[in-house]
Amino acid sequence: MKQQRRTAMVPLMPSGEDESAMTSKRCDELQQPARRVVCEDGPALLFDQGAPGRPGEGRCWKRIVVCGDDFGMNAGIDAGMLRLARLGRLSAISCLTQGATFAAHAAGLKGPDLDLGVHLNLTEALGQSDQPAVMPLPALIGRAYAGRLDAAWLDDHLKRQFDAFETVMGRAPDYVDGYQHVHQLPGVLPRLVRLLEHRYGRQAPWLRHTAPGMQEGIPLRESARARLVGALGAQAVARASRRDGWRTNRRLLGVYGLKGGARGYATLLQHWLHNARDGDLLVCHPALPGAGDSLACQRSAEFQVLARPELSEWMRLNGVQVARPLAA
Repeated sequence: MKQQRRTAMVPLMPSGEDESAMTSKRCDELQQPARRVVCEDGPALLFDQGAPGRPGEGRCWKRIVVCGDDFGMNAGIDAGMLRLARLGRLSAISCLTQGATFAAHAAGLKGPDLDLGVHLNLTEALGQSDQPAVMPLPALIGRAYAGRLDAAWLDDHLKRQFDAFETVMGRAPDYVDGYQHVHQLPGVLPRLVRLLEHRYGRQAPWLRHTAPGMQEGIPLRESARARLVGALGAQAVARASRRDGWRTNRRLLGVYGLKGGARGYATLLQHWLHNARDGDLLVCHPALPGAGDSLACQRSAEFQVLARPELSEWMRLNGVQVARPLAA
């Protein structure tokens, strides 16, 4: 068994604000991703603060997708995500295509180098008068697992939301995921796959895979949330990927209770980025202050942390690169 080397991690929060010290491990065989980690010029080690070296000197580069969810819900969310995209902190944005502000602000998505996805919504009333009825998440999960989802109702939602994306953006989405991860539920995923095959054929979008990434250092409650999200449908997405060749991200990071303020989020983010492996996806929900929804305070806290000028240097020193999805 390879010997582990303990190194000090560069804190995301300035001195005095960080709530935990971190250790990093060597990238041994047990931690390798499904897709090969690119480790240049020597052993796959994370750099500590004291020995940054030069680019390519022994760093274990991890290319991860950082995805902002809920674009189109309100102006604060849209503006926050567009600003983070221009800073290079996001590489994907998931769109609520029937949201109140999606059409008005979608033009801003065409400039940055981003993957753009349909954030399938079956549970949130977005205020559009012509939107089909939605249902609470517990009811949707219950009906999905009981095999009692109305196929016509689901197909109507799917068609309207993909039509809206194509009308506004003028092209097909790069990927599909779900608001509250509904895209992976029994009954939903098969009809979603059917629609994607019919509309896009060989150019079908990739699907979000929700199996949790490494949970080292993550509090038990938040780790349990991540595992629950994965338990609701990650295996079904993985089976579809193996059987029919659907592209997916490797693992999912960033699931938590959406509270804790900037300090709590910075601590979690440091763990998630340390745990990330090549091809993982980190989900986030940032917004400018005053977004106006029930999560506005925590969305603003996420934005505050993700927009920090020192984050780029932290990622550089710790071998993390924000990137669009790796080729299949």
